[in-house]
Amino acid sequence: MSGASVQRPLSRIRVKDLRLRTFVGFNDEEQRKRQDVVVNIHIDYDALSAARGDEVDEALDYKTITKQVIAHVEDNRFLLLEKLVNDLVELVMAHTAVRHTEVEVDKPHALRFADSVSLTMAASRD
Repeated sequence: MSGASVQRPLSRIRVKDLRLRTFVGFNDEEQRKRQDVVVNIHIDYDALSAARGDEVDEALDYKTITKQVIAHVEDNRFLLLEKLVNDLVELVMAHTAVRHTEVEVDKPHALRFADSVSLTMAASRD
């Protein structure tokens, strides 16, 4: 394998099934009562220097990002699921180490015969 270069794709952090409560929707009942939402976030970043050197300062602080997501969801009201998801994408992308993110928010029991309704948005940095 001499002379061959190895390409390493970005690393992916997944925050899975973050269960929160917020006001989301424009119907009267949705405006009066908090609803459950389930947030899933994929965050791609270059973790190689953190991994090779076991350097905490080089790693993406997903705990801080998750705390920001929790605060934003629980401390605000949203008429549209689109607004909520877009806000979370922008919040994650505000961290300069993030190269790509995909955020999905599920609204359980939004439709009578469905487990949930979800919306996904993504963003990438060049």
